[in-house]
Amino acid sequence: MTDTPPDRLSTNASSPYFNEELLTRGVGIRFKGVEKTNVEEYCVSEGWVRLVAGTAKDRAGNPMTVKLKGEVVPYFRDETPAADPASGE
Repeated sequence: MTDTPPDRLSTNASSPYFNEELLTRGVGIRFKGVEKTNVEEYCVSEGWVRLVAGTAKDRAGNPMTVKLKGEVVPYFRDETPAADPASGE
């Protein structure tokens, strides 16, 4: 695994940009210099984030999101990937 987060990542399991392995490692997002904890999806190259808008739901029961544009800086919360003790690494 690399030390650089992907250009685009989503927490929605139905998205093609969903990656459970990276999400369990812990990805943090700084948007316009401020730490955000309610990010549903981000794209660094296009410069946007989708944030969950409170507790509102759409017709399908998914959280409502708001797309905001600006500087996006993803980072891994832990510096190195955790070795799985069961794998013997």
